[in-house]
Amino acid sequence: MTSTDLFFDFICPYAWRGLELVNALRAEGETFRLRHFSLVQGNHADNAGQPEPRWWLTDQPPGEGTVSQQSSLAAFLAAGAAARQGEEAAWAFSLALLRIRHEDGQPLDEAALTQAAQTAGLDSGRWAADRADETGLREGLRTDLSEAHRLGVFGTPTFVLPDGHAAYYRFDHLTRDPQVARERWQLYRDVLQSEAGIGTIKRTRRMTR
Repeated sequence: MTSTDLFFDFICPYAWRGLELVNALRAEGETFRLRHFSLVQGNHADNAGQPEPRWWLTDQPPGEGTVSQQSSLAAFLAAGAAARQGEEAAWAFSLALLRIRHEDGQPLDEAALTQAAQTAGLDSGRWAADRADETGLREGLRTDLSEAHRLGVFGTPTFVLPDGHAAYYRFDHLTRDPQVARERWQLYRDVLQSEAGIGTIKRTRRMTR
């Protein structure tokens, strides 16, 4: 693996900020690969404390389940269809949909998916035809979800470096500035690869003096 894998979920605002940072880095030649992880599946009650998932998002019948389950699955499958038009199409669609959801505050519904496809400049006819291959798209999503489970992914965004180091980062601040993104990414890499073996950093309330 020569690129960094980035596991994300469209419903997560931290993942949106992570992809914005990564998008700035990609413009400077850094390579990342988009991978999907389902928070709906990860937090499902049937999977709590289980060594293997009992409930899979990819097994959810169309039109059934909670609103979050249905919208999450639809977004992943729509992104899978976009990816069939190439890597750049996948990135353009994913960023567009994340911005629609988390920057514009729109629901993750069919209108949002269509708007994202238009913003990304997808071939609409091809995208519609690829979306009809739901079996194939579910299989592709299942591959990502299975890999995420094997790696122990529990939140988004989770980065897996080429050397195998992996971690979840909670991005509280948005940046699209390449220099700021580079500085922050180097900091995250330094922490992740440090021999100190830092496993958890969690802020307390900030004290004022």
